[in-house]
Amino acid sequence: MIEFMSFFWTWLGLLLLLFAPVMVHAGGDEVVVIYNSRMPESKAVAEHYAAARQVPAKQIFGFALTTNEVMTRADFTDFLQQPLAEKLEATKLWKFGKVTFPATNGQPARVENRVVKSKIRYAVLCYGVPLKIEPSSKLEEMAEKITRAEFRRNEAAVDSELAWLPILKLDVMLTGPLPNPFYLTTNRASLNVTNGILLVARLDGPTPEIASALVDKALEAESNGFWGRAYFDARGLENTNSYFQGDQWILTGAEICRQLGFDCETDTNGDTLPASLPMSHIAIYAGWYANDACGPFLQSKMEFMPGAFAYHLHSYSADTLRSTTRNWCGPLLAKGATCTMGCVYEPFLQFTPNIASFLQSIGNGWTFGEAAWASQVALSWQTTVIGDPLYQPFKKSPPELHAELARNHNPLIEWSFNRLVNLDLVRGLRATELTKFLEGVPTTTQSAVLTEKLANLYESLGKPSSAIDAWQQALTLNPSPQQRIRLRRVLAEKLLAQNREADAAENWRQLIAEALDYADIPHVRDQLKELEQKLAAEKH
Repeated sequence: MIEFMSFFWTWLGLLLLLFAPVMVHAGGDEVVVIYNSRMPESKAVAEHYAAARQVPAKQIFGFALTTNEVMTRADFTDFLQQPLAEKLEATKLWKFGKVTFPATNGQPARVENRVVKSKIRYAVLCYGVPLKIEPSSKLEEMAEKITRAEFRRNEAAVDSELAWLPILKLDVMLTGPLPNPFYLTTNRASLNVTNGILLVARLDGPTPEIASALVDKALEAESNGFWGRAYFDARGLENTNSYFQGDQWILTGAEICRQLGFDCETDTNGDTLPASLPMSHIAIYAGWYANDACGPFLQSKMEFMPGAFAYHLHSYSADTLRSTTRNWCGPLLAKGATCTMGCVYEPFLQFTPNIASFLQSIGNGWTFGEAAWASQVALSWQTTVIGDPLYQPFKKSPPELHAELARNHNPLIEWSFNRLVNLDLVRGLRATELTKFLEGVPTTTQSAVLTEKLANLYESLGKPSSAIDAWQQALTLNPSPQQRIRLRRVLAEKLLAQNREADAAENWRQLIAEALDYADIPHVRDQLKELEQKLAAEKH
């Protein structure tokens, strides 16, 4: 036990150095909350968020807007963009001024009228604030300056159009994407209003109740930890494919999550995830490419953990947020995701969020709003950001969080130990050492999560009987419904590999009895029937 405790505290010390957060203040006093005064539900969401994040009352603004998800360009300018800028200036939340830029790289010196002082960094749009701006034929701009014809468009996501509000008084072309100078920045403090960007996100979804709950789930994850498993659905594309970049973002994101200590499942088949995949304890999902939520996402219940980020790359993933079945963002939020991003109109692949960059920033302790906007190459374009922009999944260091969980006897401590093992595997520690470690943790004997991890370690050490015993033990420790299905599937495969057909058949019977609504039950019945016929034949 002394050996174990020494090892454990050495690990905590290393993690304290590895995950030490960059200290940048992120609080409710940095937020303006915006609602649609024509919708009582919108105001209710705003008030709920303001109370949860302690946003000052003077920083909550209501504007009379259309109750539709889409608004005209004229209405956006006249009833939201201009009034918001004026309100921020009148309440002294920010201040415009002249900024002189010296001549550089052959460019003449210039003077710009832009925000020079600001008390806020974030804007939260609440349920009822329109989602997108429809195209307008009335803009008189020199669109022919844009070399690619497909970018000569002026429709946009409201979020993305508001993101450049600090430079409203400049001559900004509304046709085509506006380059984001902070794309892939590693300096989170640079994402500041005085540098020309407002970090905009929305509390939205199919219902106002879903929208309000987004901040509650974010706060829960900040308090008790961001735990669970990560699922990535790539397409297995070759680098000669024009969509290869999207696959690389997803696959790199998977590796980043592995380095952060998550259990990761990665699919590289061309199809989207099959309905038969048991997705338990979802912390992170990123995949592509289908019009509407499909596969395991059609289940009536999904196991999204508090704080979960779920993202599906598709050109119209956020065409509407009011549906629980259309597109992706609405269904993901309805099933329990805490935050997501999506596109309201065709963005083209290179202008969708770089999900690898996003996950890297989140892992470095950034807020959701910071990571979301640093992952986008353009503003004034098609991306909407849904969730609490102040949400910090890794707000607390692992040692601090582990100590709190232990002090409060919080059962979520199983996930802290699970992350420890995963991080040590990444560092190259041997499975034999980690097996002894887990065997010495009292929590393991009561945890389906840690007992499953122990089984996986036994298997990696070439101990199939010990692994099977541990998987079977995990089934007695109250696994989640989807974890139970995964354990049954694994056991069936491993029992058959050990020529334990009778045990495998009983395992299939148990699965059928436990999960009648499991999408793969017809296939399971067929396998059981075949196995029973084989066993019957062997008796004669």
